[in-house]
Formats: sequence, structure tokens, C-alpha cells
Amino acid sequence: MSQGPLLDINSPLSADQAQRLNEALAGLNTDQMTWLSGYLAGLTAQGETAAHSPQAASEPTAPEIVVLYGSQTGNAEGVAEQAKESAKARGFPVRLVDMADINKKEFKEPLNLMVIVSTQGDGEPPDTAEGFHEFMHGRKAPKLDERTRFSVLALGDSSYEHYCQTGKEFDARLETLGASRLHDRVDCDVDYEEDAERWIEAVLDRYAELSGGTSQANQAQPATTVATPQESVYSKKNPFHAEVLESVVLNGRGSDKETHHIELSLEGSGLSYEPGDAIGIVPQNDPAYVDELIDKLRMDANCDLGDGRCLRDALLTEYEVTTLTRPFLEHWAEVSDAAELRRLMDQESRDELRDWIGGRHIIDVIEHFPVEQIDAETLTKALRKLPPRLYSIASSYQADPDEVHLTVGIVRYEAHGRSRGGVTTTYLADRVRPGDSVPIYVDRNKNFKLPQDDDTPIIMVGPGTGIAPFRAFLQERDERDAQGRNWLFFGDRRFRSDFLYQSELLNYRKRGLLNRLDVAFSRDQAGKVYVQDRMRENAGALFAWLQEGAHFYVCGDGERMAADVHRALIDIVREEGDLDEEGATEYVRELQQAKRYQRDVY
Repeated sequence: MSQGPLLDINSPLSADQAQRLNEALAGLNTDQMTWLSGYLAGLTAQGETAAHSPQAASEPTAPEIVVLYGSQTGNAEGVAEQAKESAKARGFPVRLVDMADINKKEFKEPLNLMVIVSTQGDGEPPDTAEGFHEFMHGRKAPKLDERTRFSVLALGDSSYEHYCQTGKEFDARLETLGASRLHDRVDCDVDYEEDAERWIEAVLDRYAELSGGTSQANQAQPATTVATPQESVYSKKNPFHAEVLESVVLNGRGSDKETHHIELSLEGSGLSYEPGDAIGIVPQNDPAYVDELIDKLRMDANCDLGDGRCLRDALLTEYEVTTLTRPFLEHWAEVSDAAELRRLMDQESRDELRDWIGGRHIIDVIEHFPVEQIDAETLTKALRKLPPRLYSIASSYQADPDEVHLTVGIVRYEAHGRSRGGVTTTYLADRVRPGDSVPIYVDRNKNFKLPQDDDTPIIMVGPGTGIAPFRAFLQERDERDAQGRNWLFFGDRRFRSDFLYQSELLNYRKRGLLNRLDVAFSRDQAGKVYVQDRMRENAGALFAWLQEGAHFYVCGDGERMAADVHRALIDIVREEGDLDEEGATEYVRELQQAKRYQRDVY
């Protein structure tokens, strides 16, 4: 009796599967058909045995990991992406979540958290994490249990008093709410990469142990970070040596400030950037300062450190030898055994220590608390690596892809009987000339970007060197023929000597690219006037722009200016929006979470 062809109506197969199987069977003889039927029966039996075996039933499942991050300049986000890729390579289901996007519902079920967060300013959370930070530390915070596991990686700068404060607060709060700490918190200084990588692997090892130690999570190799071609070639560890094309002082005669416009060549580098990104400069310490330091320590400048390195060269290019950090002070208190320094390091002397540190450098500590004899290894162990300094890019890649421009305020001051200067700014101003080269790399900042929609209006507040990224914004919008309106608030000390990029800005205003330009020169009248004062004077128009979807940007001094502008913005929203203080604060926070209010402050 002949068997008709397989169809989707007389078999569990789809029409396509039935057709392909009919074609495969058509060319087989009887012996081949018999062998095939036995082979298929064997496959079926093997599948059923595996499905019912005790081992299959008990095979552990790798837990889902939530990589939760809060980032201001992009460093924490970069580490979070690295953690995600490492988790994926080990076989974990993984989600990457910005603190700006997480909500209370996420905590209704147990979570496996890897928390990565930076600290900015005076121990504050990143702007986009502010709402989540307040929620977790408030009365509405979720009640967690031990099934929610976590570990925190905190990014910070040990030269600040509240080093890694936000990470410390999240770490303590998650435990207080009932979650289980899977791995101890790790606090990272400015050279965070190696510590972050070790933390990622250690935490993933712990999650692998929880999955029974036999899942794919234990068997796979850690992920290799994938970078774009230019990033794989030039980076913080392998910078591009860019030729200095031009370095000119922007301030006019009579100014008490020194601001340089610096143009660097990118020709042949393959590097690219976007408005809002920064250039990292790998500097050198002042040779005169290094020589004085070595002399005060009565050390041999040519002392061999191994690998062909001598002490003087290492202090010039490898180590931070000016900025005071708590780890250095703690180390020096131990080395010097100075009772006064140990007293200053006590918790009760925190305010006194802060006042004493103000304006002082490492050389001052060595003078005040001398050590009779110290070897090179002991000294270098007390020092952190010399970190690159970041400068907001002041040009558009679209306008000139072979160059990058910077606006650098040179730091010079007198303190405690000594002339002092910024490490990188004096390096650029005093020891680098056109024709010389400077080691650089591009530092991406995903949290300070132009709107994707070129029709979106933008408001920019950039006094002093804070003008830098907004010069780039305007060049970029000019190149793209963007139709969105542009409003700039600029401020400095004096109109005649400190109106940075004056001719360019006035030309943009004349052409209509810059729809509004409001300036504040604090020393040109009896009462000081700042950018936040100009904002208040234009409160109605500013709020109207926000209501129409404008993005609001601030760049510059983070110690005072940014806080004053933030306060002014809340006041404007409260008054013009007829809101109370809580409502105005929430309005501004929503702007931050929607990334319509972005800050690049330092």
C-alpha cells in the first residue's frame, strides 16, 4: 500500500518542512530508509533519557545580573558596559540599567546587582542618578531581603574630601534595606581601570559559585573589550602624539587671567570625536619642582627603579607629585611617625585638616614632616599614578576633521610662601610650543551631547572656559544647518579683556545661528553680575524655551557656579511655572533624567 506525500494537514510538520522532507526521502532506497528510521528512533530515545536524567533536572541556571550604573562623565557607564560584556561572555543573562531609568517595580523580585557609580563635586551623585539616590535613601525605599544580592564599585578622586561618597552610601543603604552583600565594595581612584577589571571578575566568580559552579558561567572566558579601530590604537595607555599647531592667549591687555586657545593636529591619527567629548592630555610634571622634591628628600635622581627607569624620570612622567590625597597623607604619617600629622588624620580633626591642606602640595608635607631616610620604593608607593587631565573640546570634527581645539585656563597662584601652578596648564603654557607634540586621547562623554533632533532649541550656560563645548556645539549646528534655536549665556570678569571668542560669537549672532546672547562681566560695575543673574532677568523667556522642549546645558566651575545656576533654574521654574519648591525641584529633576539638563563641570 503506497504512502501519500507528507503535508501540513496530515503531519505535525509545517508546509515548508513537509516539502523539504518529501524531497529528501524521494531519492532513498529501502536500506537507506530502514537505517534512517533507526537513526531517528535513537535520537528520540537519547533526548528522552537526557530530559529525565537527574543531572538534567538539577542543572543550575546562571542567574540574571543587573548592571546598575550612575555616571556623570561616562567613566562609570564605560565600566558598566565592560561588566555587561564580561557577564555575557561567561553565559549570564545580563541587563544594563541606568539609574535614571530604574523604578521601584524593579525591586519587587530579588535582583542580582552589580552597582557602578561615580561621585562628583562635594560627595554628590551623578545628575542622572540624583532621583534614584534620593528615592533609595527616603521613606519610600523598597524593603529588600537576602535574596537580593549586590556589590558596589565606587569611582572617585582621592584628592577630594568625600572620596567615593556616593558609592559608599549606596553600599551601606542596600545592606540596611535588607540585601546581601555578595562582595566587598571597591573604591577606585582616578586610575581605576585595573581595580575595576579585578572587581568585575571577582563579582562574576561569586555569581558563578551561586549557580552551582557547573554552568556556562564558570566555563567561559572573560570578555575582551571591543573597541573601535581608533580607540584600540590610541588610548589613555597609548596616547597619540599630536602636534601643537597654535597656542594663543585669548585674554586682552590688562586681564588678570590667562586663557589659551590651543589647536592640535589629528592628521594621520584616525581619531574622531563629537561635540561634548573631551581630550585627555597626558602631562609631565614641572622639572624644577621635581628637582626640588628630590633635593628635599636627599635622594639620588638617577636611582634605578628597574626596567631602565630612574627616579627623576618616573617622578616627571609617572607619578602625581603635587596634589595631596588622603592615601598619601596616611602613608606619610606612617613613614614619618609625625604625631602632629597623625593627629590631623583623626576623624575629629577633619575640618582642621581641610584647612591645612588648602593651597598646599606634597612638597609642603615633606617639609613640615621630614623623614631622615627614605628609599625610592617607599616614596613611590606613597604616590598615585599621574592622571591625565581632561579638557572639553572646543571645536567640531565636522568643521575640521584634522584638528581639535581646546580652551585652557592657566592656573597660577601664590600660597604659603610658594609660587604654584596647575600641572597640565603650566605644562601647556610654559613648556610646549607650536611644533612640539602633546600625548592625547579622546575621552567620550555620552552624558553631554547635542539633541539628536536638529530642530530642538538649546540653552547654553558657559562662563569662562566653560564656553569651550558650546563653541563646538555652535560649529556643529552650523555645519549641519540645524534649525533649532540657540541661546548662550557667557560670563567672565571684564568685557574689554575677557570676552573669549568675542568676534566669533558676535558673528554667529549677526548671522542668526546664535538667536540670543546674554553676557555678564562681573567686574565692570560696582555690583557683581553673573550668568545666573542674566538667567533671572530673562526668566519668562527661558521657561518658555524649556516648555517648548529646549535642552539646558551648563559647563564650567563646579564648586560655585554650577550650584548657583542650578538654584537659579529651580527658582525660575517655581516662579514662572507657578509651582511650589517641591514641584519646581521635581520639574528640574525630570529634565535631568530625560537628559534635557546636562552638566560638564569641574
